[in-house]
Amino acid sequence: MLAETFIILTVMFISVLGPSIVIAVLGYAVIKALSRNPSAAAKIFTGMAMMLVFVVAISIVALLIIFQLFKQ
Repeated sequence: MLAETFIILTVMFISVLGPSIVIAVLGYAVIKALSRNPSAAAKIFTGMAMMLVFVVAISIVALLIIFQLFKQ
């Protein structure tokens, strides 16, 4: 039982860590792009919002799959 719990927590940590890294890299890229070209802020923010929506959706789907795989 303890080993199964540890496996579940490890898989959940990995499935949340991936999108978190993507969000951090995306934030860094947006700040860098805005510092280079502030006049393109509307286009940059639109792309950033779309990217964040897809990253969060992937994270939610990964967590739902984990819950389905390990439900008792």
